[in-house]
Amino acid sequence: MSTKAYIVPIDPQNPTSSAVPTVDPAVLWSKLPPSQKPAKVGSSHLFYGVPGNNVTALVSLGEAFPDKKGNARREVVRKAVGSGVKSVKTLGEGVSEAVIDVSLDPHASAVAAHLALYDFTLKTSPPSAFDPRPTKPAPEKFNLTASAASAEWDRGVIYAKAQNFARTLMELPANIVTPTAFTERVRAEFEGLDNVEIIVHDEAWAAEKGMRTFLSVTKGTDEPAKFLEIHYKGAPSPNVQPLAFVGKGITFDSGGISLKPSSGMKLMRGDMGGAATVVSSILAIAQLKLPINVVGVTPLCENMPGPSANKPGDIVYAMNGKSVEIDNTDAEGRLILADALYYASTEFKPHTLIDVATLTGAMDVALGEVYSGVFTTSDKLWEKLSAAGEVEYDRFWRMPLDEDYGPQIYSSNADLCNTGGKPAGSCTAALFLKSFVDGIEPKDGSEPTVQWAHLDIAGTMEFTRPIPYQGKGMTGRPVRALVKYARRLLADQA
Repeated sequence: MSTKAYIVPIDPQNPTSSAVPTVDPAVLWSKLPPSQKPAKVGSSHLFYGVPGNNVTALVSLGEAFPDKKGNARREVVRKAVGSGVKSVKTLGEGVSEAVIDVSLDPHASAVAAHLALYDFTLKTSPPSAFDPRPTKPAPEKFNLTASAASAEWDRGVIYAKAQNFARTLMELPANIVTPTAFTERVRAEFEGLDNVEIIVHDEAWAAEKGMRTFLSVTKGTDEPAKFLEIHYKGAPSPNVQPLAFVGKGITFDSGGISLKPSSGMKLMRGDMGGAATVVSSILAIAQLKLPINVVGVTPLCENMPGPSANKPGDIVYAMNGKSVEIDNTDAEGRLILADALYYASTEFKPHTLIDVATLTGAMDVALGEVYSGVFTTSDKLWEKLSAAGEVEYDRFWRMPLDEDYGPQIYSSNADLCNTGGKPAGSCTAALFLKSFVDGIEPKDGSEPTVQWAHLDIAGTMEFTRPIPYQGKGMTGRPVRALVKYARRLLADQA
């Protein structure tokens, strides 16, 4: 006989009725001795045989659960629901379904439940759902359902599953997710969605376009580079100016000739996290059928120390004609982004261009795993990104984008140097990228034609410490914040 698990968040100070039929959380809570009633958010208590042959998990909302709806309350709900899912997902194969009490916040509940259920592994026993071989997919251990159907729950599921897709792309090793395999997985994931066109360019196309900084990085590997475009045309007219995303797609980063230390190098399978989050954000936008136009651009390649690899001191000419000295071959992300940013800004003339990249170790040092760094020329764009990040608790912190850092990258034998030394490493990297966004500077007294933001996710790409609704490993951030930002554009257009 199959067993259901019921996950019910409860306010310890005010244990009221539940949205789950036949479960009375107040009665169950009253049965616990005082020593088993910690007020800490996420404390979970399992009751077996309630109701019937099922299991109920009461999860504390904490000592001071906010009365008013808002970002703080929403995050408490996520923590409680995520902790509840974690407590029941290991109960065994007899549990066929987890029913979530979503009465407090259906969207936050859906996000937390599906993020908490995710558990990446390539172990073969029991069979893994992530096994890339052409075998029958392993079934889900149990299904997640809401106590009541709603559009908010359905939307939260899309947010979470898109983030989980980015997590999977980042977790899979580089021998499985090559540039070619990345594009194939993206094609498969987008199959059947309306208003979507996917274009995969090869190295010959990139050479015709003059993408010399991009192609310089791939010289050290035999793995063919790819340049992926995703076009979603959900606006009433296909000619409506698009939102553009650009994602760094280094499917493995050895550092090239400037070789990284071997310790922890395997994490560089996730150096395509920018590309993973960009394509996953567009996936959610397309599934939500948002009435906007979006274009996504992701240059994909490996950075390896082969016999033809870039050498420190080499100078290459970017697509926009600027000369770039390669001081350090491990600063390759900005090289592939340079051509991608120029291509996206000149070819598609977006109103807003946002690039996402696991770009600098300096960002990890500055902000750790909590905030993604944002560099932008636009106060309005910063305000919108920050607000979206706060709603989803996928938060951003604004960093300085200042020309006073310029001498660190302007003082070489070329127009630009790809590193400016250790001081302010994330700031000089952002300033480097700014040089390749067409339309960012005002001309002839007119306003800039594009708003641009650079998101450095080098710190937030991985959780080394689990949170209640997400375990250790690649995070898939900032997918939810980007999707929320895109949804808020609709209010601006109204």
